[in-house]
Amino acid sequence: MNLLRENFAAGKWMVEGAKRILVSGHLSPDGDSLGSMIALVRLLRSAGHDAYATADLNALGKLSFLEGVADIIPVRKLKRQKRFDLFVAVDNSGFDRMPPEVRPVAEKLPKICIDHHVTSDTSFANVCIVDPEASSTGEIIWRIAKWNGWKLDRAISEALWVAMVTDSGRFAYDSTKSSTLRAAGDLLKYGVRTAYINDIIYGAFPRKAIELKRLAWRSLHVWKNRKVAEVSLTRDDFRAVRGTKADAEDVIEIPRSVARNEIALFFYQIPDRTKETRCSIRTRGDWDATVLAGKFGGGGHRKAAGCTIKATMGAAKRQMRAAVKELLKQSCRKTMRIKLP
Repeated sequence: MNLLRENFAAGKWMVEGAKRILVSGHLSPDGDSLGSMIALVRLLRSAGHDAYATADLNALGKLSFLEGVADIIPVRKLKRQKRFDLFVAVDNSGFDRMPPEVRPVAEKLPKICIDHHVTSDTSFANVCIVDPEASSTGEIIWRIAKWNGWKLDRAISEALWVAMVTDSGRFAYDSTKSSTLRAAGDLLKYGVRTAYINDIIYGAFPRKAIELKRLAWRSLHVWKNRKVAEVSLTRDDFRAVRGTKADAEDVIEIPRSVARNEIALFFYQIPDRTKETRCSIRTRGDWDATVLAGKFGGGGHRKAAGCTIKATMGAAKRQMRAAVKELLKQSCRKTMRIKLP
């Protein structure tokens, strides 16, 4: 915690010396990435700083309801912007996870990284504020706001609420600590519309999302005595319903919902990308999702990780299945090992 506080101070010093600040999350921003971006920019502005967020607005899906989305600079218009003095990456710690339009801008600037992934690259930025024990990047930004004495309002609190509630599984995952609930309780003081937000994110789905779930259910494959379950969506599936990754955000819950499941996999292909397949991984028990993701250059959390496999859908499945089988074999060898006298 002392190191975190030192980094808070170093980050504050960099912010105070910057005239124009750019904030970016990762590709296809989820609730934590987008909520953290919006909240941080609004906090910085309320503190008198000239700050802007950038993202691919076509990838936001239902999260576009958040107040502050209208102020986001579309990544395709980033080149036309005036010069920035500081770059802040939230919920990611590497250029490979950012929109490609952001990298040439960020590379030239001093950088601050705010993240909670256990696989965060601490060499990425000049100052790294990383806490793998936090439920979300939004929780860290709430701490930064309190440490700096920045004032919250309803819009900021709702953005942070979305960040925290989505990445903690509605406060159900192991990452939920007492500190998480204290932060959430504080946000409620500012009038967060919890039922309204819950209905948008978890209670109402556009037809595209429902059609993608239907296609994903058809692909369900369960093996290893239900221990492993997987689903997939191809480029053609996305094109057929004119959907985006944002419409398939919770498809991973299909294999995860299988009784006795311990390793859930979701393979998908973004329509505008070629010769690569992405894989979302969720685990239960002692299985570490980052071990599987790390074999393909990915990362994340112990129970939730992801990676990009530079292969077709069929080849990517074969490679990941081989990695899963090897992981299971290694565990079996450990449990069967007998110590001789």
